[in-house]
Amino acid sequence: MKTLYWSFILMLLPSMAYTQNTEKENEFTMSMQIRPRAEYRNGALFPRNEGQKAASFINNRARLSMDYKRSDLEIKMSAQHVGVWGQDPQIDKNGRFILNEAWTKLNFGQGFFAQLGRQTLVYDDERILGGLDWNVAGRYHDALKLGYANKNNELHLILAFNQNDEKKIGGTYYNDAIGQPYKNMQTVWYHYKANKVPFDVSLLFMNLGLETGDAATQDSHTRYLQTMGTYLTYKNNSWNLDGAFYYQMGKNKNTEKVSALMGNVQAAYTFNQTWGAVISLDYLSGDKGNGDKYKAFDPLYGTHHKFYGGMDYFYASLFKDGFAPGLVDSRVGVFFHASTKVDMELNYHYFTTAVKLADLSKSLGSEVDYQINWVVMKDVKLSAGYSFMRGTKTMDVVKGGDHKSWQDWGWVSLNINPKVLFVKW
Repeated sequence: MKTLYWSFILMLLPSMAYTQNTEKENEFTMSMQIRPRAEYRNGALFPRNEGQKAASFINNRARLSMDYKRSDLEIKMSAQHVGVWGQDPQIDKNGRFILNEAWTKLNFGQGFFAQLGRQTLVYDDERILGGLDWNVAGRYHDALKLGYANKNNELHLILAFNQNDEKKIGGTYYNDAIGQPYKNMQTVWYHYKANKVPFDVSLLFMNLGLETGDAATQDSHTRYLQTMGTYLTYKNNSWNLDGAFYYQMGKNKNTEKVSALMGNVQAAYTFNQTWGAVISLDYLSGDKGNGDKYKAFDPLYGTHHKFYGGMDYFYASLFKDGFAPGLVDSRVGVFFHASTKVDMELNYHYFTTAVKLADLSKSLGSEVDYQINWVVMKDVKLSAGYSFMRGTKTMDVVKGGDHKSWQDWGWVSLNINPKVLFVKW
């Protein structure tokens, strides 16, 4: 696999070996972020049983980002410390300050570029590849991205090969429990933007190498899972329409053959500068556990918090006891812009399983999510939200907890994110 990577790269680079004769302006940007979030969890991620007490905490992200850019080169480094207030001692010699971004981008001219290092991969609406910014730590990949772009077309090739350390012997066994969730990845993404109509289309193909070897003997066996699909958008002054369809095949980490589907449609309409409404339907196929192929779709590394309810019952957390019933999420919502500085939204989700489980209804329950955002001043935004879930007996079986218990979640977050330095020379 490594030989294949380097052979492919060496074939590409000569065709892109275009250098700028005259360097243009240099730019340097520094930004900071402090983002504390207080949460009250009384059944978030997993339903609680009657009598279990609610949990409360304050987490925090402290991030420093630096970006240098000129016509043919860009380098970005971003370091962060994340955690919960009080989890570290007052005298701490083992801080967790890490680089969440550390990449360089080489522009070869004529639209060609290469970007390599630790980077976020955010594509389309983030259902398959997303930055997971809601999570205090976010998500990153160590990868090489080769790309081409012009006015209407954009093409990316993403390559990754992961190892736990600088090995001397022992083959290429990779323990994904302490690293990235895949051993290697090859992804192709293409985006087309039409000229005369507000229509965009994206195509995605991802091949994931998943480690299924033996940790004790360091015997490496890699299974390959393929995900392919399209994402479509249409936007005008009032309507915002989008939809996607993805298919999964190959083998998963349990060496099962996979045949799974995912699809979604969404329509948002803006009535005026104040009011709007949205409806959407998401389908992720499930598995009954009795077939010759595994039919539960895995949305992989998307930002699931954006789509399947704010309480993160689905795909942001696991189903119980190996259940994989899939999901159908029917949503209706309204959004309201009270002023240029205050906006809010209210969403109702009705969840069902995608497959019928024995002796159980497909209904999982309903969730209501409310969020309000207030721009306090430049670079400072205060947000708050409240959600509650009314589950069913089926929810108890596939997620745990007691549907007769009240399940709710509330949070308040302050996001301070100024650009503190910008220099050109």
